[in-house]
Amino acid sequence: MYQNGSSASDHPALSAFEDVDFSTAEARDVVVIGTGPAGWTAALYTARADLNPLIFMGPEPGGQLTTTTDVENYPGFPEGLLGPEMMDRFQEQAERFGTESRYGTVTHVDFRERPYRLLIDEETPVYAQTVILSTGASARYLGLENEQRLIGKGVSACATCDGSFFRGETVAVVGGGDSAMEESTFLTKFADKVYVIHRRGELRASKIMQERAFENDAIEFVWNTEVIDVLGEHAVEGIEVVNNDTGETRVMDDVTGFFLAIGHTPNTEPFEGWVDMDEKNYIQTEADSTYTNRPGVFACGDAQDDEYRQAVTAAGTGCKAAIDAERWLSEHGRAEIPTSEAERAPVKA
Repeated sequence: MYQNGSSASDHPALSAFEDVDFSTAEARDVVVIGTGPAGWTAALYTARADLNPLIFMGPEPGGQLTTTTDVENYPGFPEGLLGPEMMDRFQEQAERFGTESRYGTVTHVDFRERPYRLLIDEETPVYAQTVILSTGASARYLGLENEQRLIGKGVSACATCDGSFFRGETVAVVGGGDSAMEESTFLTKFADKVYVIHRRGELRASKIMQERAFENDAIEFVWNTEVIDVLGEHAVEGIEVVNNDTGETRVMDDVTGFFLAIGHTPNTEPFEGWVDMDEKNYIQTEADSTYTNRPGVFACGDAQDDEYRQAVTAAGTGCKAAIDAERWLSEHGRAEIPTSEAERAPVKA
């Protein structure tokens, strides 16, 4: 059901399709939406199954790994490699087996009935027998100019990914929830000191997570404080903060790593009202599968996983989505392409 209680036939996104001519739209067995580790893996597996997948790059081709410098925790690469290089390799391998990749963003979907209708960049129509949603999630940042410039150069939104680069150093974590406490505690495995900077005087984290952080001698809390600038030309060389009570600003020049732990936003807006989502807008799938509540629509990667958010786990779910899609298509076959829009009778959710 759509969020306001109406049926999918009343979905507001359908207005985007009103003046689009689908009579000459291409039809594909598999369309993969998103090109992070999950999307490229799904494309690879469906290509090897001779399903000739079409994958759309989206607004951030390669996903979050394109903002990562060295990736050292992906199996099979003992020397590590750059995040963008890893995504280039994923793409090369998927295309080698027949994946067709295109730049473009799927801006609207019509999941009332198969074959499903997609709009690329608001205007280009495509039919899809099955769809794999792998649009990922975007880390939330503070929006500081230097913060964005230094992503991958000391600024990170993933302690698990980048914590080992800061052995023996001093780092700062922004946040006050469970994620911030977990990231801070994890970072003490490597950093000598971890500042937790929180804009309020108390944490939102669960009691047990707070206790673990408070008991860790390597963690120092900086209360009622916000970061207003990240310093450094080619790498983080400190941060500037302001005390919300006094208005006093100061520079913490011992900080060489700056971690954001203020949450992620799943890139699932085009699918709202079409597939079930949780309260954070992560796509919900059936237990031990990548099936959504829409027949022939599957979800994988960080758009569906708010727990692990690792390249290797995303790739694993991409594999699962491809296998699920292949089996589902084999069992249910291909829906006939309508010769006119009049043939598309409204289907209730």
